[in-house]
Amino acid sequence: MSGRADGANVLILGGSGFLSGTVAARAIGQGHRVWTLTRGQRPLPAGVTGLVADRHDAAAFTRAVAGAGTAWDLVIDCIAFGPDDIRQDIAVFRSLARHLVFVSTDFVYDPAGRRFPQGEESDRYLTNGYGGGKRAGELALLDGDLGHRLGAPAWTIVRPGHIYGPGSRLGCLPLHSRDPQLLDRLRAGEPLRLVGGGHFLQQPVLARDLADLLLSFHGNPRTYGQIFCVAGPEIVESREYYRIVADLLDVGLTIEEVPVGDHLAAHPEATPFLCHRIYDLAKLRASGAAVPRTPLVTGLGEQIASLLDA
Repeated sequence: MSGRADGANVLILGGSGFLSGTVAARAIGQGHRVWTLTRGQRPLPAGVTGLVADRHDAAAFTRAVAGAGTAWDLVIDCIAFGPDDIRQDIAVFRSLARHLVFVSTDFVYDPAGRRFPQGEESDRYLTNGYGGGKRAGELALLDGDLGHRLGAPAWTIVRPGHIYGPGSRLGCLPLHSRDPQLLDRLRAGEPLRLVGGGHFLQQPVLARDLADLLLSFHGNPRTYGQIFCVAGPEIVESREYYRIVADLLDVGLTIEEVPVGDHLAAHPEATPFLCHRIYDLAKLRASGAAVPRTPLVTGLGEQIASLLDA
């Protein structure tokens, strides 16, 4: 598909990380013209034009964007955290972008106030920690007065759950979340210690599917001014995620339960992980965007293969 005539100008804030690098590679593969803005510390996918700046240096950020000498059909911000980053996006891209996508997180929801499945609307959001910071960024984008004053571009907010796939470590629940030793532990027959025995429900989303979803927002006005929950096609217990990994390795799985109360007493910051993270995707499906479809066993197989080849 490379070089197709209808390719868009796409800028990814980030571009060398797990999700952002996947978005950049998928955009190139789909024939888009792709720029990334990073601190220049890691390699970029082939075919990408790299802009270098630390977004926390406002002057350098503005110079790097202006120095590209172009405007973008789609800007995907994979790294924004908090209202200052979003205000910066609005101010810098008001005349340089048609559509701004903010990658938020499902951690914005207060675990004690979740619905099952959870839709986009909620009466209870976190106000601190990682989820609270992302929610504060959302509120800055939702501030119509600010957008009107600064001439904000069209925008979309996405709230993905657990993102997995090649380029990341395996593991979706404490005490083995993004565990660099997970494959070795399983092959050695070591029991996995999972908080709550791994009975929490979730919908992991493959990074490639999420990237394709973000890129499918281009030219789709039904996504403008909208917030979308984003998740994979399967609802599974977290322990099932680990069982799939063990089956793909052709090894046994032993799980030891860590009491939820004990873990939270020592690690209150883990609260957003220890709840059912399942979502109503009806609004996303109705938007016409590319809804994630890859089966979990397929995506985990790809991730395991990438780790074994590393």
